[in-house]
Amino acid sequence: MRVRLLNLYGVKIMSQAFTQKNHTSESKHNPARPRVVIIGGGFGGLAAAKTLERAAAEVILIDRSNHHLFQPLLYQVATAALSPADIASATRAMFSKSSNVSVVMDEVTGIEAGKRQVMARKSGIISYDYLILATGAEYSFFGNDAWAEHAPVLKSIDDALNIRGRLLASFEKAECSEDPQEIRRLLTFALVGGGPTGIEMSGAIAELAHTALSGNFRRISEKDVRIILVEAGQNLLSVCHKNLSQAALNALRDHGVEVIFGQPVAHIDANGLTVGDEYIPSANVIWCAGTQARPAGEWIGAETARNKAVIVGPDCTVPDHPEIFAIGDVASYTGKDGITLPGLAPVAKQQGRYVAKVIAARIKGRTAPPAFRYRNWGTMAVIGRAKAVADFGWLRLSGFPAWLSWSLVHLMLLVDFRSRGTVYLNWTWAWFTRGRAARILMRTEAPASGRPEQAAALNS
Repeated sequence: MRVRLLNLYGVKIMSQAFTQKNHTSESKHNPARPRVVIIGGGFGGLAAAKTLERAAAEVILIDRSNHHLFQPLLYQVATAALSPADIASATRAMFSKSSNVSVVMDEVTGIEAGKRQVMARKSGIISYDYLILATGAEYSFFGNDAWAEHAPVLKSIDDALNIRGRLLASFEKAECSEDPQEIRRLLTFALVGGGPTGIEMSGAIAELAHTALSGNFRRISEKDVRIILVEAGQNLLSVCHKNLSQAALNALRDHGVEVIFGQPVAHIDANGLTVGDEYIPSANVIWCAGTQARPAGEWIGAETARNKAVIVGPDCTVPDHPEIFAIGDVASYTGKDGITLPGLAPVAKQQGRYVAKVIAARIKGRTAPPAFRYRNWGTMAVIGRAKAVADFGWLRLSGFPAWLSWSLVHLMLLVDFRSRGTVYLNWTWAWFTRGRAARILMRTEAPASGRPEQAAALNS
């Protein structure tokens, strides 16, 4: 193993770089300390690695980024309420005191299940005794992949900054425009998908429009803004009780959001989208609809569900591969009640901890825990200022009580104390001032080559 110094933005960071020799199947590791490879540093992968910190195993966590992202608050970065550093934590820092956990920033390109080998783009071959697939999900455009060019998704910090730049740039361009139709197009925001992401983004954009246009612009106002949420089904938040779905609808309408039900999107281009038979000009179409698992199932030749998630057994193992586990969004787990678990962070975290305990028990030669059982702690969605819905099964809340519950739960779920403190201060400041902490826009004029103007939000 060799160690190198990286200088990133003037800060020296110690980084472990693993050579191919360290990871090839020929490399010798102590049989008493079997190797557990975890692919994915999201909620599930992180929970598994944390649970294995004291196990008699060598743990290698592979992820394409060097940070863990708290995705439930990503929409607040996209709408200028929070900065990226508020919801992301360096993965290496989380395991700095763990002698048996190594973090590898790399991209997995394939798996040889028969040889128990993972192929990584930079590190080469990484052998394993146990493998945990926690690769997560990506958005699906239902076969219309060309729409992705015009309708950004919200899965990463880059996605959030891209959306934030587009939103803020639309306000600036509308302020300078003399064309009423162009102003209307620039200030029409269309979101596709009535799940938690679509609802939270709609409410947050409404709040952003109110705070950004109130007293800050002279030629445009909040009245010029149109926010549309398109849901192909008949209800918002299909996983929640119908009363909470109606409460979410009422809250969105109170914020001036138009909700279109039962009309699927037929087309999206650079100038807008077609909903049913109506073409809606819009400079900001955001895709918040269906997701599908990343291609881990293809890597190991496993049976998958319709959303490409690997179908797993009661202990989250892949059939015919007891040494391979799949958790979170990449797993299709059906309980005894016949209900397939949703792709939620609590599911991934609980499965991560469970799988780690199964592996630890096997290493010690003990009886593994019984079949995985998900404990549902509820589903929540926030709709703008002090409004939310929360479904705990035995208790359903809406309005301010739900918003307060949502705030407390999300603060506690943030990984580190610094993030909790920063987010709490930002929320408190926004509550009293209705301000946005990260509304800075960095513009780059078109170069001489004639390429179109680019706009990006400052990463602050």
